Amino acid sequence: MKLKKHASGLLGLAALAAFSTTPVLAQAPASGWYGGASVGRSATTIDDDRIANGLLGQGLGAVSIDDRDRGTGYKLFGGYQITPNIGVEGGYFDLGKTGYTATTVPAGTLSGDMRLKGLNLDLVGTLPLTGKLSALGRVGVTTIRASDSFSATGAVTMPYANASPSQRSTNLKAGLGLMYDITDSLAVRAEAERYRLKDAVGNRGHADLFSVGLIYRFGAPMRVAQAAPAPAYVAPPPAPAPVYVAPPPRPPAPAPAYVAPPAPAPMMAPEPRPAKPYRN
Repeated sequence: MKLKKHASGLLGLAALAAFSTTPVLAQAPASGWYGGASVGRSATTIDDDRIANGLLGQGLGAVSIDDRDRGTGYKLFGGYQITPNIGVEGGYFDLGKTGYTATTVPAGTLSGDMRLKGLNLDLVGTLPLTGKLSALGRVGVTTIRASDSFSATGAVTMPYANASPSQRSTNLKAGLGLMYDITDSLAVRAEAERYRLKDAVGNRGHADLFSVGLIYRFGAPMRVAQAAPAPAYVAPPPAPAPVYVAPPPRPPAPAPAYVAPPAPAPMMAPEPRPAKPYRN
């Protein structure tokens, strides 16, 4: 397997999601020990032209080459923050498994796989951007073990005497990233790193790791970010006592008009009775 020697640019880092609360935190410790872990995707560039030329040397034609150039990688690390801006970090990394399968004419296949693991020692620089967000830059040295395996079918002849070679080499690495302090003790990182390497059949190239991880600072207070306290409840002032308002005085009722009683009807004198004749 041959890796292309020209370097591809590092992919841009995705911005970290903003936290919904507005925490108030003290600055992270200026020095001290820390540890952490990251996981992400690895990418290795495979030299398809060299594979095809090797098959042509056997009198074969390559119909197609299927590259498996992406894998899952991770790293475990620990370090010491010497100053707020400079730290030293070492760790173990596994860049996953990548490979290819070439199909030939006359009918045959050539398959190759490579696994990359190793140790690293880096110098890490930190540049604060805001109160909690910082930029990271790193350069370091690695010792990488590349383990290859190959298989051939049909008309293809195995190109390597040792079908499962391995190679350990010392190389350089570099990386860029962002770090967000969740608390004094806990932070999240997003990084892009490039590992120079030499594979098990003597070819040189590189592999990239794009990862997200957490770090824990030992000895720092585990101060959880808290939202601003809710305002204290203030009871509304009591309603004023009702004021009694006397109803307006009623106007006096008018005196009833005097009505004279009706005059009595005049008494009629009795009519004179006729004299009775005197009888002797």
